[in-house]
Amino acid sequence: MTAPSAEGGGHEVTGRLPARDTQPDAICLHSAHAIINSGDDSVALLEDTMRAPQRAGPALARRTRKQLSDREVAVIESVERFRYLTARQIEDLQFYNHATPLTGARTCRKVLGRLTRASILWRLERRIGGVRAGSSSYVYGVAPFGDRILHHEGDARVRRREPSAAFLDHTLAVAQLVVDLEVLSRSGDLELIEVQTEPTCWRKFTVGLEGVQILKPDLLVSLRSGDFEYLWFVEVDLATHSVAAVIRKCWMYHHYWASGIEQDSRGLFPQMLFIAPSESRAQRVKRGIASARGLNGELFAVTDSTRALKCLTGGAS
Repeated sequence: MTAPSAEGGGHEVTGRLPARDTQPDAICLHSAHAIINSGDDSVALLEDTMRAPQRAGPALARRTRKQLSDREVAVIESVERFRYLTARQIEDLQFYNHATPLTGARTCRKVLGRLTRASILWRLERRIGGVRAGSSSYVYGVAPFGDRILHHEGDARVRRREPSAAFLDHTLAVAQLVVDLEVLSRSGDLELIEVQTEPTCWRKFTVGLEGVQILKPDLLVSLRSGDFEYLWFVEVDLATHSVAAVIRKCWMYHHYWASGIEQDSRGLFPQMLFIAPSESRAQRVKRGIASARGLNGELFAVTDSTRALKCLTGGAS
């Protein structure tokens, strides 16, 4: 997976390194985002009858946060991190460590209900999977009061606004990939070292006379599987853009690789994994990359959604 050097740069690209015992600069997903159940959340939760006033200030936000358990705060942080999450995704991330899956599901429903009634989370009108999917089909976002609880600012940074169907589908697809990796890591088959979501995973760089550019991956993922560590930029595709638009994005990755910024910071360049919704779409993207003259094709791997986890952990795309 070693690519030729950029002109005058001599930068090496590889998404794989021999596994190391430590990674001091990594963010451990388990400690930051998977809070183990430590008791009945109802002890620390707000009263069901409490409602956030329309203009709840920082003082009320601080008092409210003190009443929340660690896991309740972790739920709010998880939703903020991905923008939106389904009830099932929240359950898989935060309510997995119960005696039975049914107990976890029931506890999750109760916590989400109370956080919603307290105007900390808000539930979208749109449901994933329809009414027959039950409460697990609900989608949640952080309400303005919830944002203020997390950040203690005078003005909330979020507004309640129904997202477009395309944006929501893509956001939930990206979140599901992380959820699947987290679930897989609990089995011991891999160690999830670092996951950067948007906008943390975005990269700013300069391209000649074109000035400052911003590369916007969906994710940056670092994991250890077997004897190797893998580092990836991830693009989750729902076939909403033309193949030509995808290749233009690939050129952005090429130019960022040629800048050497990531290599200077990490010692290697993450390989870009393009996850297509179908095998036919994946093949069209592969052909587009192969036909783009001058594009460093070794920077890219293309797979479909059914093979994504295998590819991320070192299997063939």
